Amino acid sequence: MKNIDKTISKNETMDAMILYQQSTPLVFTETNIPEINDEQVLVKVEACGLCRTDLHIIDGELKNPKLPLIPGHQIVGKVVKTGKNVRNLNISDRVGIPWLGHTDGSCKFCLKGLENLCDNPIFTGYTMDGGFAEYTAGYSDFCFKLPQNKDAKSLAPLLCAGLIGYRSYSMIDKYAENIGIYGFGSSAHIICQIATIEGKKIYAFTTPGDIEAQRFALKYGAIWADDSTQNPPIKLDAAIIFAPVGKLVISALKNIEKGGIVVCGGIHMSDIPSFKYQDLWEERKIVSVANLTRKDGFEFFKKIENINIEVKVNEFELKDLNIAINLLRDGKVTGSQVVVF
Repeated sequence: MKNIDKTISKNETMDAMILYQQSTPLVFTETNIPEINDEQVLVKVEACGLCRTDLHIIDGELKNPKLPLIPGHQIVGKVVKTGKNVRNLNISDRVGIPWLGHTDGSCKFCLKGLENLCDNPIFTGYTMDGGFAEYTAGYSDFCFKLPQNKDAKSLAPLLCAGLIGYRSYSMIDKYAENIGIYGFGSSAHIICQIATIEGKKIYAFTTPGDIEAQRFALKYGAIWADDSTQNPPIKLDAAIIFAPVGKLVISALKNIEKGGIVVCGGIHMSDIPSFKYQDLWEERKIVSVANLTRKDGFEFFKKIENINIEVKVNEFELKDLNIAINLLRDGKVTGSQVVVF
């Protein structure tokens, strides 16, 4: 197996956006191309999506990141170098690198098939450098092979918005028909299309006054869209909350039917206010989604092989990433923000 691209020389540099201190802008700078260990691949980045989790890291809501840090965990690129123990990937393979970058494989959760709850995980763009750079390193066993014939910028949001959205959606009973989605952004517009194809009816809840987001939801398959202070025309079987707003849990509980489930799909959420037990009674459930498993990824990419998923992409150059971050922070985004190289 060819394991190195001779065009990459030692100590060669690359452009990157680096976080030196939380709650400060990223810095566009030149740094060394990363060296890889025996289990990793070096990837030349084609596109990397911006996720709300990146915003939580940058703004200090997720503590103790690796610093300095190159964020970004929705990475699509081509393998240009492989470690000597890599057997599943070759030079020129197109891969996706997701949020879950590596696990120990030996803790009680990994042994039970719950690697998303690993006691000693490594997270891409958080505890190891990510994809807002011309090159990045990833553990080969945690990379997904991606099709060569699809647009990199449309694939990138699938690596987190798609995967976390799919895991959230998978927690809902397959017989659920009417599903509410709170926060209609990157994850929501991908999952809405899948759910609609599978015969589900989607009710979208947005920030009050955000008419553009409501139109966006209707365009991508929702049959009803209004702001989060409103009640849907019927009781829902389930709800997914992508917006990081704790009080929406209470709204969702009040809008779901007996035996329904509220799935909290974000890694960070503001505190949930107290609520009456009556709102939870009759076997309603609240669950959270933590990370993803490789099994989720394999199932998700298999599911969408023959589905035409349209991904709304707002394209940025690397040096303009702070502009994209501010737009996301200010809630002025429909679809997915993607840095394209």
